[in-house]
This record gives sequence, structure tokens and C-alpha cells, in this order.
Amino acid sequence: MTKQSIFGRVAQLAKANINALIDSAEDPQKMLDQMVRDYKNNIVEAEQAVAQTIGNLRMLEEDHAEDVKEAEEWGQKAAAASSTADRYRADGDTAGADKFDNLAKVALQRQMTSEKEAKDAEPHIAAQTETVEKLKDGLNKMRSKLDELSRKRDELNARQKSAQAQSQVNDSLRAFDMMDSTSEVSRFEDKVRREEARVRGQEELASSSLDAQFESLDDLSQQSEVEARLAALKNKGN
Repeated sequence: MTKQSIFGRVAQLAKANINALIDSAEDPQKMLDQMVRDYKNNIVEAEQAVAQTIGNLRMLEEDHAEDVKEAEEWGQKAAAASSTADRYRADGDTAGADKFDNLAKVALQRQMTSEKEAKDAEPHIAAQTETVEKLKDGLNKMRSKLDELSRKRDELNARQKSAQAQSQVNDSLRAFDMMDSTSEVSRFEDKVRREEARVRGQEELASSSLDAQFESLDDLSQQSEVEARLAALKNKGN
């Protein structure tokens, strides 16, 4: 993965307006699930690329440090060779002095080469350091977006389950309404009232039968009295 593609991927995902995406999606839940998977996959890829970029930066820094160290060492060798040449010259040994002066020149050339390599590497190190910082910042933003996505997805799932539960309750209530429980109770009440009326009718019928029997007894008693009086009249006539 190139730096450009890393920057593009990080910028695109980190700047994503999640709420706008949810509003425009036909199926927000599926869209969020897919976005979470995409974020996780891209974060893994970006982490690998950033790790490689950091590794390259550390190699540049190590090479730079080595060049700086070598430049210092060659400077010390040049100083030592020059000092030795001065001693030889002081002793009148011009050939020995020239030899160590030449060695000093070689050391100075090596020092200059190492210094140049170190100096040339510094802009690359600075640019690579900036790149690494940007990539780290982008990764942190991607991770924050992933957390936001996960929360949105969990919230949406919870709201959907709640809506489904409410819908089931509403369906049950509508089913009860369609059954018209009030009319069922009314029909049962009418049945009970008819049964009560039948019992009262039986009671009234039984009561009427008893009254008729007592009335028969009264009639018999009255007839007996009439017969008795008739007999009494006849006895007076004799």
C-alpha cells in the first residue's frame, strides 16, 4: 500500500459523516455492519503500512546516527594524525610529518563525506517523521470512527428490537380488539339473565300450583259448610 493510498483511505474514512450515511441508507443496520467490517479491514491494512513506514523511518534515523558518529570519529582521527604530523615536523622529520598530514587529509575527507550523508538524510527524516505523525493521527481518527460506528450500530440494533417488541404488543392489542371481548361478555351476561329468568319462572309456576291447591281446599271447606247448613234447615222442618 503506497503512502498516497494510505492517506486517501484514512482521510476518506476519518471524515465520513456517519449520521448522513445512515439517513441516506435503505437499510441502515446492514450499512453499519458493512462499514464496521470495512473500517476494521482498512485499519488492519493501514496499521501494517504505518508500521512499515515507521520501520523505514527508524532505519533512516539509525543510518543518520551512524553517519554522525562516523563523522565524529573521522574528525578525531584527523586531529590525531595532524597532531602526530606536528610532532614529527617539530623533530625535523618532514617526511613523517607529511605522511601523517596526508592521513589527516584522508580522515577529513571521510569526515566530510559522512557529514554530507548525514545532512542529506535530514530532510528525508523530517518528511518521513511528518508522514508517520499524520498516519498515526489518521489511524487514531479511524479508531474513533470505528468506536462511533460500533455504538451507532448497537444503538440501532437495540432500537430496532424495541420497535419490534412494541409492534408485537400492538398486534396483540389489535387482535383483542378484533375479538370484541365486550360483545362476548355481553352475550354471556344475556345467557346468565335468561337462566335467571327461567329459574324465576319455575319458582312462579311452583308457587301458582300451590296457590291453586290451597284454593281447592278452601272450596271444599265452603261446600262442607253449605251441606251442613242445608241439613240443619231440613231438620228444623221436621
